[in-house]
Amino acid sequence: MTFDAKKLYELLPAIYRIRDAERVSDPAAVPPLQALLTIISQQTRVVEENLAQLYDDQFVETCAPWVLPYLGDLIGITGLPSTGLEALNPRAEVGHTIGYRRRKGTAAMLEQLAREVTNWPARAVEFFQLLATTQYMNHVRPENQSFISIRGAERLEYVNGAFEHTATGAPDLTHFADVRRIEPRRGRYNIPNIGIFLWRLREFPLTRTPVVPAAKDRQRLFYFNPLGCDMPLFNLPVTEEQVTHLAEPINVSDRIRRRVLRSDLGSYYGDGKSILLELPGANTTIPPAEVPISDVIVCDLTDWANLPKNSKIAIDPVLGRIAFADVQTEPPLATFYYGLSAPVGGGEYNRLGSLATRRTEVLDEHGVPIVKQVANAFVQDAPPNLKTNITDALADLSVRGGAVEILHSGRYEEDVSIDATGRRIVVRAADKSRPTVVLQTTNLEITGGKNDEVILDGLLIANGAIRVSGQLGRLIIRHCTVVPGLALNENGKPQKPKSPALIIKSPNARVEIDHSIIGAIQASPDAEVTITDSIVDATDKTNSAYRGLQKLASFGAPLRIINSTVIGQVRTRILHLASNTIFLAGFADKADKATLTAPILAERRQEGCVRFSYVSPEAKLPVRYHCQPESDASLIRPQFGSTHFNDPAYCQLNAFGPCEIRKGADDEAEMGAFHDLYEPQRETHLRARLNEYLRFGLEAGIFYVT
Repeated sequence: MTFDAKKLYELLPAIYRIRDAERVSDPAAVPPLQALLTIISQQTRVVEENLAQLYDDQFVETCAPWVLPYLGDLIGITGLPSTGLEALNPRAEVGHTIGYRRRKGTAAMLEQLAREVTNWPARAVEFFQLLATTQYMNHVRPENQSFISIRGAERLEYVNGAFEHTATGAPDLTHFADVRRIEPRRGRYNIPNIGIFLWRLREFPLTRTPVVPAAKDRQRLFYFNPLGCDMPLFNLPVTEEQVTHLAEPINVSDRIRRRVLRSDLGSYYGDGKSILLELPGANTTIPPAEVPISDVIVCDLTDWANLPKNSKIAIDPVLGRIAFADVQTEPPLATFYYGLSAPVGGGEYNRLGSLATRRTEVLDEHGVPIVKQVANAFVQDAPPNLKTNITDALADLSVRGGAVEILHSGRYEEDVSIDATGRRIVVRAADKSRPTVVLQTTNLEITGGKNDEVILDGLLIANGAIRVSGQLGRLIIRHCTVVPGLALNENGKPQKPKSPALIIKSPNARVEIDHSIIGAIQASPDAEVTITDSIVDATDKTNSAYRGLQKLASFGAPLRIINSTVIGQVRTRILHLASNTIFLAGFADKADKATLTAPILAERRQEGCVRFSYVSPEAKLPVRYHCQPESDASLIRPQFGSTHFNDPAYCQLNAFGPCEIRKGADDEAEMGAFHDLYEPQRETHLRARLNEYLRFGLEAGIFYVT
């Protein structure tokens, strides 16, 4: 039974309540006995919650994370990873251990184990089923063929991959035996070999975002990508309903292939699926109309060839392009999924855990948060008094400041300036939204006084930089993307590869960049910059990623950087701390080397520390502790899936890269912006579990799908 303060107070005899009320002269004041019971009731609720949690801790589904190792110990599980890490939470593994043991050694069980241990989509492949062998006449397998039909192009889409052998009825392309061991990821096709394929990239949604017209024909040809260039579309995985079911392409977060989409369009297109096109209504109060699947075809739109006819709409999932047979007066709306390693740079993922801004809202004189909401398209259950652009919402804020909240993943083509003089201003995307702000003619100007604060949260900013001027005291950039190179052309290349994305002119500014992707930074030497879990990309390692406001060789503001990746040269007055960070920098030519003396340089090297980080050779920095490479002659260097901003494998460390970097952080995770994924720990734990559940004589190998 729960007792609140009012209920406890009413249980007291009336005489005590009367005397308690007589002890205070002010009617608005709380009597002392009532105040005491308020404190007691608060502590009572704490005890009640603790008792309820003790009951919940008896069940794996509801127990606290710290209890999981103890429950695992009861059924003989040892070596569970740290439960304080969200990426390594072993709840599903502990809950299903009994089921694992009952189905020990089966492919479906190994696949489920891999998926729940690593929290990545997985597929288990028994390679002996793909061997080209003489068949036993009492067990004929007509689907296993040593040669494939020339019409088997769909099967060739998956050759040497995870889905060579599926239940679609198509003939399998078999292989000769490979006698190399599977463990070092070399041999595959042999009788004892089991392959565990893992997808490290995640799919992230964009909902009802306006597609971008192509320059060739702005009324018929469009890009899914809000930046107006090619981008592969990803699949929204469908949950498997049976534990005996082996994963199929529809069950993993993989790139969508043209032939697969064409052969099974109904599984990928539609409401709640991987792709959906809608035509906007006449105004923002009319919901968009869904394009029926009968009007959609799948084509290869390379060079904008194979354009549709007869009112059809062509989709190319590999390039992320759309072609209409008819002229469109308004850009259609698209719901689709793109790929990235982790939730960084803004997106429709849950940001409530990091939205500290909402706990410290600006309040009006009545104690109500000042929030102006913005939407320039249809929004379900839209609140009244919506603004249609960011500029009007900023102008409507009070003298105290407030928050401008964008309610959807729309596109805003306007010039934005923020004057925070005497105010605190927040411009943020609503949770699970990622609006695109395309600056038209100038940069995003931010100004204010030394006690003022501006927060940008959850935005994608393109076609201009963020410029901080005046005497602004604090700027926070959280879960944002400021496009490296300012914008991308239709080939996906940066339009201004050497232009800065953040210019800090205010000498008082204390700038914090968290879980963001941003281009080059120029900062006043009197400011301070802190970067955590972010990517700073100058578009090339020979460009300047961080420096002062003047010439190329000027020193930027003192810097503190943790769990981040920097591509480009760095020049800072003081490097207070660099931890678990990758600095990838180099010289363009001999003249560049003579001018800069070092690709990464701190002016004052008697102060600060660089620990558990990769720094390019010839860097001149403060004292180093457990950094790589240990010598200038070392060949150890980071290997990325891609350093191009528009690529799904952007800044993702290659699984075959040097262990000194992949496991070089202070907690043996990887260095760089994706440190908190703890990928090495996931792989190590999976290998330990596979050895426990494999049948005698079998060997398992882990393969990452790129």
